[in-house]
Amino acid sequence: MATCTHLDTLRDVPPSDDGCHECLATGGRWVHLRMCQECGHVGCCDSSPNRHATAHNHETAHPLVRSFEPGEEWFYCYPDDLAFELDGAGPALSHS
Repeated sequence: MATCTHLDTLRDVPPSDDGCHECLATGGRWVHLRMCQECGHVGCCDSSPNRHATAHNHETAHPLVRSFEPGEEWFYCYPDDLAFELDGAGPALSHS
C-alpha cells in the first residue's frame, strides 16, 4: 500500500478565501476547491478551467492539498500522486 511521504508538511492554517483565490480576483469560475495544507491557499481543481490548485503546487512545491468541499475528508499528495484519508485528522474545513 502506497504511503504519502510528505505528512511532515501538514500545518494547521486558515483558508486564504471562501473560494478559489485567483478566480475570485479575476472573475473566473471553478468546479471544486482544494486547500493547500502548508499555507492555506484555496485553489480550484483540475476539472476547473484554470486549475489553480495544481498551479499553486507548481509555483510553491507545497505537496499536499485537502478537499475544501463540504463532507469530503480526503487529501492529495502531488509528488507521490496519491489520494488518501488520514486517520486521526481533524474534520476538513470547507467553503460556505
